Amino acid sequence: MGPVSLLSKYQKLSTWKGDLAKMTHLQAGLSPETIEKARLELNENPDVLHQDIQQVRDMIITRPDIGFLRTDDAFILRFLRARKFHQADAFRLLAQYFQYRQLNLDMFKNFKADDPGIKRALIDGFPGVLENRDHYGRKILLLFAANWDQSRNSFTDILRAILLSLEVLIEDPELQINGFILIIDWSNFSFKQASKLTPSILKLAIEGLQDSFPARFGGVHFVNQPWYIHALYTLIKPFLKDKTRKRIFLHGNNLNSLHQLIHPEFLPSEFGGTLPPYDMGTWARTLLGPDYSDENDYTHTSYNAMHVKHTSSNLERECSPKPMKRSQSVVEAGTLKHEEKGENENTQPLLALD
Repeated sequence: MGPVSLLSKYQKLSTWKGDLAKMTHLQAGLSPETIEKARLELNENPDVLHQDIQQVRDMIITRPDIGFLRTDDAFILRFLRARKFHQADAFRLLAQYFQYRQLNLDMFKNFKADDPGIKRALIDGFPGVLENRDHYGRKILLLFAANWDQSRNSFTDILRAILLSLEVLIEDPELQINGFILIIDWSNFSFKQASKLTPSILKLAIEGLQDSFPARFGGVHFVNQPWYIHALYTLIKPFLKDKTRKRIFLHGNNLNSLHQLIHPEFLPSEFGGTLPPYDMGTWARTLLGPDYSDENDYTHTSYNAMHVKHTSSNLERECSPKPMKRSQSVVEAGTLKHEEKGENENTQPLLALD
């Protein structure tokens, strides 16, 4: 073997080692179980991860009408995971992500936790985020619908707060693979409140969450829903993909059907779980740090949506959790009921919307 051939061989070996190190970095922090889950469920193959990412990146030239503001490996990888490594589908989602932001510029101006509208929504518990994950490693998000004070929070600001929260959470590679669960409690949600959920704003939410965000939603669970929420579902059903419809469940006040899918040890007492009642300020304190306040006095400091703020020990002491005022859940523990044994032996949810 000549010196040129030998040099070429070592250059290729060095490049291969560099690619391997990069891919190892992209999967750094993942447990062996999660890496195996990604392989089996998402078709993730570390041997060709770089090629998969690059093929998606190469498609960007086909959409000159869209400003792709971020195209690094780690960012593109979350879109591949959200679409089970189907490259064309991953690129379509990536394009829709940025197109949605281009079409709704006002929603993403000052897209930070300390934006007054987002901050109010966070403080009022939109969304709630449970600290622990469920038995599949999924993060559980909560929405207590009756807490929507329409004189205080616009629906758009609540949606912005949810999207910002997802941006922060999706930075975790484990959640890119394991995904999320959303539980919406409609207890005490009035017809008057429901009347504000117009087709246009519901469509805006569906486009932002279903069509334009790289998250895997394992289920959307409605509890204590009144009849007019059923009517709303009929209204939005044409905008939902078949896959989404199969993951929406109406449980009414039947805890058994909810617990068949999410074990009680991962749920707060409002949902018949063994955890304490949910503190609405938990997630707001995580994002806002020392700026957290349960009152209307809003102060402004910068917040990078991609990094949860860490505070010094002094600030933590000064901003220790205070008793909740506006943000406490309106749902009393034990509102939902367990069916008597034998009433419902079906292992599926009481009502699956499909």
